[in-house]
Amino acid sequence: MVVRKIVKIDESRCDGCGQCISACSEAAIRIIDGKAHLIDESYCDGLGACSGYCPKGAITIEEREAEEFAEETVKSRLKGINKQAIVALTEESPTAGVVKDLSPKHSALSHWPVKLELISPTAPFLKGANLLVVADCVPFSYADFHEDILKGRVVIAGCPKFGDVQLYREKLLEILRNTDIKTIRVVQMEVPCCSGLRYLVEEALKRLGKRIPIERTIIGVKGEKLLASRLEEK
Repeated sequence: MVVRKIVKIDESRCDGCGQCISACSEAAIRIIDGKAHLIDESYCDGLGACSGYCPKGAITIEEREAEEFAEETVKSRLKGINKQAIVALTEESPTAGVVKDLSPKHSALSHWPVKLELISPTAPFLKGANLLVVADCVPFSYADFHEDILKGRVVIAGCPKFGDVQLYREKLLEILRNTDIKTIRVVQMEVPCCSGLRYLVEEALKRLGKRIPIERTIIGVKGEKLLASRLEEK
């Protein structure tokens, strides 16, 4: 036993969210009976990375007599854990055994620019594309934007409230006239002014007499998906 720094968990504050587990590089914490517990003092290095991830302030660092940090033992334990993932070591928890993927995230963006004002209606990446028409605020609001919305689509972004609506109208007409777009997905925020994007797309299709499948998605101001309509032809 030595006197050293080690984490201290206040169970009265802990709500069992498990965020400390993914923050602990030594896998020294698990959820037991809905509360975070240090499973072995020798697994904790005392640096306290986990404390910064606790939303309830239940984890602090104290200096007291404890077992020495067993660095080599910890390294041996971690050899069986994928370096790009961490197993949530829990008991009697809905997330028991769930693997949280910590691998680097990759952008699903396939082209540049993305702003409707800057995109050429004859840009090669538009040819035969599955088009995503998205409000500027959506990528900031929806956490899974790249994987759930952008992946596999060519994106054009704009704001129907503060952007140049007449320019948007002309650009959309030219894009839909010349590029043989396969499908269109319009993703907007729930605020009323955002509906302008959908109206502009529908107006352009009506003027051109084209029938292209359209999907509409609405994102709430808190980042939740409120609506994902079925594909329909306009």
